Amino acid sequence: MPGLYFEDFSVGQRLTSVGRTITESDIMLFAGLTGDYNQLHTDAEFARTTQFGQRIAHGLLGLSIAVGLLMRTGVLEGTALAFREIIEWKFIKPVFIGDTLHVEMEAKELKAIPRLGAGLAQVALEVKNQNQETVMRGTLAVLVASKPQP
Repeated sequence: MPGLYFEDFSVGQRLTSVGRTITESDIMLFAGLTGDYNQLHTDAEFARTTQFGQRIAHGLLGLSIAVGLLMRTGVLEGTALAFREIIEWKFIKPVFIGDTLHVEMEAKELKAIPRLGAGLAQVALEVKNQNQETVMRGTLAVLVASKPQP
């Protein structure tokens, strides 16, 4: 199923993604990919001595997974042209190994850009864990293709 074109979006439109459980492998692969081997993420013994009491996922891993969960909804499948901007993003609570995250999206602002054959959609994302606690939230700007002209 193709994603929504820019004209198919409406301000206030909402959707919720499926869930995804964070694993130790996710954290270690992200550390390897980014080079961020901070002990808080990769050293169980060190992490036990912190206020978290255990390893936590990288904040940017959580953000990356949130974008992936948004894409899994299919809403932007084949119609997203560019991820343009992180307008704001706040990391609220830690994400632990075993947490299951899902994303709740709301279209906040839409701006047509006819010269590009597209529009800019500002979408607010709220990332929640299995306990419905918000662990991070923010607003992203995505360039979305306009409907093809007949």
